[in-house]
Amino acid sequence: MSNRDSCIVKHFRHYHPLSDGDRQLLGALEKSPLEVKAGDSLWEERDPAQDFFTLSQGWAFSYRQLEDGARQILEVYLPGDVIGLREYAFHQRLTGVQMIEDGTICRFPHARLTDIFQQSTTLTSILFAMASRQQVLLTERLVNLSRRSARQKLAHFIMEMYERLAKTAGRQEDHSIRLPLSQEMLADVLGLSPVHVSRTFSALDEEGLLHRNRHRLLLPDPAALADAGQFDERYLADSVFAANDAVG
Repeated sequence: MSNRDSCIVKHFRHYHPLSDGDRQLLGALEKSPLEVKAGDSLWEERDPAQDFFTLSQGWAFSYRQLEDGARQILEVYLPGDVIGLREYAFHQRLTGVQMIEDGTICRFPHARLTDIFQQSTTLTSILFAMASRQQVLLTERLVNLSRRSARQKLAHFIMEMYERLAKTAGRQEDHSIRLPLSQEMLADVLGLSPVHVSRTFSALDEEGLLHRNRHRLLLPDPAALADAGQFDERYLADSVFAANDAVG
């Protein structure tokens, strides 16, 4: 795979056009790819935080294991995401990370980011934007967990994934998405029981807002589903240089 076609490069280009030098720097982050399987743990809480991962293929999630054995899923990672950015200043992992499906990851040490910081203002800005966006996603997840009904939680989360996938994989003409999360995973994302998730899916289906066939979801009217989830896509904006188009 060439740097131009790289999943990581495509993801970064969503934020700002990249020079050939930027693409070469990013290509260095995708050396020595490692194949991983669904359910594999990339790291666990309190493991040493010495490197990042780029997710080239597959989906993953971060989580916290609670004292009573319950699990809260915090973030869902899509192909092109950089995993571990928020732990750059920490010696230990703050969360665990697990693969949702088979995929490909590339590990690179924290120290390699120094090359990017020194050589590319554009990539440095994009990395900071990615870290900021991940923080905003967590903030929105907190609001979703604490202040919305089960119907609103599920509708909001589906719309978030719908918009994120449109940015990375393109929007499907039939307004469908592939969501490879089990009912138990969705329950851990939304703070609900698996039974409650199932009932909420059924309710949205009866309203004609969402149809589910295994891991394929059809959104007949995305705008109506967005209204049901009180979804405002502005927090998913990903333009770094909208106000200042200077490229480093």
